[in-house]
Amino acid sequence: MDSRWSIAIHGGAGTILRETLGEERRTAHEAALGAALDAAARLLADGGSALDGVAAAVVRLENDPLFNAGRGATFTFDGKIELDAAIMDGRERAAGAVAGVTTVRNPVLLARAVMERGPHVFLAGAGAERFAREQGFEAVDPAWFETAERRRQLDEFRERKTGWFDSSVKYGTVGAVARDGQGHVAAATSTGGLTGKRWGRIGDSPVIGAGTYADDRAGAVSATGAGEFFIRAGVAHTICDRVRFLGETIQQAADAAIAEVGELGGDGGVIVAGADGGTAFAFNTPGMYRGRADSAGMHEVKIFGDE
Repeated sequence: MDSRWSIAIHGGAGTILRETLGEERRTAHEAALGAALDAAARLLADGGSALDGVAAAVVRLENDPLFNAGRGATFTFDGKIELDAAIMDGRERAAGAVAGVTTVRNPVLLARAVMERGPHVFLAGAGAERFAREQGFEAVDPAWFETAERRRQLDEFRERKTGWFDSSVKYGTVGAVARDGQGHVAAATSTGGLTGKRWGRIGDSPVIGAGTYADDRAGAVSATGAGEFFIRAGVAHTICDRVRFLGETIQQAADAAIAEVGELGGDGGVIVAGADGGTAFAFNTPGMYRGRADSAGMHEVKIFGDE
């Protein structure tokens, strides 16, 4: 049996520059990414499943206020926090997703419960919250997710009064993809969306085939970026299809999908775990918080595009 395993994670893409990030924040982000990567890698090295690996990584990132998911998520235009997440198992393409949840500490775990314990794939808003209570999830005060930095970003966005979205946005969506020692792949993504989003807007993160997808026949994908464009291009599913039907490598397929997003006018990035155990990154932004590790000894955490 091929016992190779691999894990890749992201903490969002966007206008991430050395001169604006600063050394202290860079070190903090690298440490947070490294901790999430190590948690998943240890699990996979001990024979754990890809599904458990991606869930473990994303939970760590959701709990870290540095990232736009769970605690530290962005505010809507109305000053609320609405969380979206998805998870997918490549074995039988089982999937679960939630959108617009406001009291669930780790939305990725609720998405997994939707996949494993309910008859549906995608739950939203009050229905998702009710399902969470019925499944024994403890409700947390929405204030638990709030941070002063995200409140400042909302205030700044409101003052500018230009555009629908924050033009200086850093897509802090978090995600993970993995291939386990049994040859199975999985993907998970979680986000707070965009600063100043309105009308219950939902991006690509919880949309199966757009921001999240996993298929043992091709690989697993998690995306981050301008969600409207990733939905229109069906990015995550497209990458897997290009691998399956065109025979492209995961890097070729990821590059092609991001190029298409760029042609539509969008930006962002993807992480991919291949069925063969390889991993790939592709993004058209100045930076993407990212990391990867595997059973061959690879272990890296990077932020900027020239790394």
